[in-house]
Amino acid sequence: MTEHTKKTIEKPIEDEVVVIKSDRYYEAVGRRKAATARARLYTKGTSGITVNGKELKEYFALPVLSDLAEAPLKKMKSLEKFKISVKVSGGGIRGQAEAVRHAISRALIVFNADFKKRLKRSGFLKRDPRAKERKKYGLKKARKSPRWSKR
Repeated sequence: MTEHTKKTIEKPIEDEVVVIKSDRYYEAVGRRKAATARARLYTKGTSGITVNGKELKEYFALPVLSDLAEAPLKKMKSLEKFKISVKVSGGGIRGQAEAVRHAISRALIVFNADFKKRLKRSGFLKRDPRAKERKKYGLKKARKSPRWSKR
């Protein structure tokens, strides 16, 4: 390889997440449509939720979406007890918020199995399987056909 074709990629130090070994966390994955979220629930540290390195209210700008994401913590009355770090990717903003809700709910169950009954009754543990249907050959979309013409 010549000097001109080499590419060096350097990550800034701010992007790297340093995990301290003494911190104890509970991890779970949540999904919705094409969105996938991995939540880590820390018992130590300052409380708050960070999504992809940003604060929850900053990442989910709409109040409806941020309330949706922190709903399991409000239900269990443990909003100020945990520090939560979430990595989310894929899908739209609404699907990501629901994936975060699913991941936090699952992580709470890993932390304490007694939470399962209340979270399940609220519907936070159900993985919503609906997704976009694939496009079929000869059609414009999944089911929409071209305009019919007799001749």
